[in-house]
Amino acid sequence: MIVESVLPENYAEMLDVWENSVRATHDFITEEDIEFFKPIIIEQAFPAVTLKCIKDDGGSILGFVGVHDSKVEMLFISNTDRGKGIGKVLLRYAIEQLDATKVDVNEQNPLAVGFYKHMGFTVVSRSPLDDMGKPFPILHMTL
Repeated sequence: MIVESVLPENYAEMLDVWENSVRATHDFITEEDIEFFKPIIIEQAFPAVTLKCIKDDGGSILGFVGVHDSKVEMLFISNTDRGKGIGKVLLRYAIEQLDATKVDVNEQNPLAVGFYKHMGFTVVSRSPLDDMGKPFPILHMTL
């Protein structure tokens, strides 16, 4: 698996990966929440982070990671490609090449919490609301 840089022309495809992943793993998020977050992600979140991705042999993005200020701000894998090691490769890259040492995880996403714990992160604090003030508890984790 080769970790590649992401260009702005990849944003629409990455948003599709994000939505596919969220629908598969974030059963607590409503349709309205997804529609609320989509323009924020593509217009504000993607440009604010260092983005890296892994593509299949045909050039389609399978997963991506976004890091800013030593923090993994996003890590999403297409649902059909979960469990293949893509997330581990991207997270290791973020840690080793982008100096990531922190991550915030939705408490209601136990698979993600377990993944980060397995990768060496521990919970250091909890917030009852997410960054947008929505009632999605966040676990703040660090290596």
